[in-house]
Amino acid sequence: MTTSSAFSLNGQDLVLDGRGAVFWPGRRLLVVADLHLAKAEALAAAGHLVPPYDARATLDRLVGLLNDHRPDRVLSLGDGFHRSDGYGRLAAEDRAHLDRLAEVCAWTWIAGNHDPRAPAGHGSAAAELAVGDLVFRHVPAPAPAAGEVAGHLHPRAAVRVRGRVVVRPCFATDGHRLLVPAFGAYTGGLDVWDPAIARLFARPFDVLLCGRDGKLRRLPAGRLEGRPRRASSGRKRSSSADCN
Repeated sequence: MTTSSAFSLNGQDLVLDGRGAVFWPGRRLLVVADLHLAKAEALAAAGHLVPPYDARATLDRLVGLLNDHRPDRVLSLGDGFHRSDGYGRLAAEDRAHLDRLAEVCAWTWIAGNHDPRAPAGHGSAAAELAVGDLVFRHVPAPAPAAGEVAGHLHPRAAVRVRGRVVVRPCFATDGHRLLVPAFGAYTGGLDVWDPAIARLFARPFDVLLCGRDGKLRRLPAGRLEGRPRRASSGRKRSSSADCN
């Protein structure tokens, strides 16, 4: 297992970071998906009392990536905030923290289903972004899309380790498109065998599990727990693609 993995997508050399991010050395571009900043504050406003420390944890992890990769630009693949008013809901300390990060390098915010706009004064916004032979978007295209890097689905996978099942966020790829795990500290996930994810790949796909220690473990999907059984088994699988 390694903390990062060299990866080629549509002819472009990328680095998959075990903390759940993508770095493109040739463009000095760092890509993260689904930060969902201020999610705790949004839930608290709806009457669900949860500790408001997720934004701080997410931003601290992001600082580690910036220090290690030194990108010129950060690209958020949508749902950077849990709600469109998320920036204003951040605690003053967390808002100041994000302000400082916005001064370190340029930012581009892809519109998500939770946050259709970028926070004012924190870089540019786009519905999607094409860079060279790659296209970055929030929701994956339903049809095969060579060179696509997408978020939204919060992929995770289950694997059996020493007799017990471990579930971790993961990258999922067939070598033509790449699904990026949610980076936010307070985000759920969708199993890669859920039809919302599995049907995106017309060929066998691999996952790269993100370990708690930041290490990556690459596995063919066929070795994962939860692989769908044949229809003759009479069992049905449920689908939940509305990740939050």
